[in-house]
Amino acid sequence: MAEKTYRDAIKEALREEMKRDERVFILGEEVGVWGGTYAVTRGLYDEFGGKRVRDTPIAESVIVGAAVGAAMGGLRPVAELMTINFSLVAIDQIVNNAAKIHYMFGGQMRVPVVIRTPAGWGQLAATHSQSFEAWYASLPGLIVAMPGTPYDAKGMLKHAIRCGNPVMFIEHARLYGMTGEVPDGDYTVPFGKSDVKRAGKDVTLVSYSRMLH
Repeated sequence: MAEKTYRDAIKEALREEMKRDERVFILGEEVGVWGGTYAVTRGLYDEFGGKRVRDTPIAESVIVGAAVGAAMGGLRPVAELMTINFSLVAIDQIVNNAAKIHYMFGGQMRVPVVIRTPAGWGQLAATHSQSFEAWYASLPGLIVAMPGTPYDAKGMLKHAIRCGNPVMFIEHARLYGMTGEVPDGDYTVPFGKSDVKRAGKDVTLVSYSRMLH
């Protein structure tokens, strides 16, 4: 075990999966040379090069659309959107492409794409302070993951990349600096399995992301 920030746990998951599977690549605004708006991908461009850490134009519909196409072609793209607020610019690609293609092809086509995006900052003006996880969770065919600890952030992202289904991976922006213990070896955290923080018999509280704290 080692103490890591939420940010570094995500970066470690990306690095390990890119080393494990050459089909995995990253694309998004400023993810390469700059290292990402929240520095999550910093250093990966130098390590893996511009073909696997791709800077894109400021066009969310293009980012997600290209990622969906790459996934249909056999790759494992991880698309980063600078903020969940602007995911609405790519709503058609998320709702009618990523989430629906499996059904439209009678189950014969899968879209193994991960869309990473921060949410929940709460002080950067009205258009930068929204949380759309409930919207996305209502969509058939789309998995929503919102890790609340560095341990979960790494394990859930690794599972998201491997699972073969479209995943909206939402990171709370106020958790990036939070620290916690993360195993040194390879591990995944499967979706749909709860982490019981405190056992009891009187009441059950269910929470996720920053509200876990």
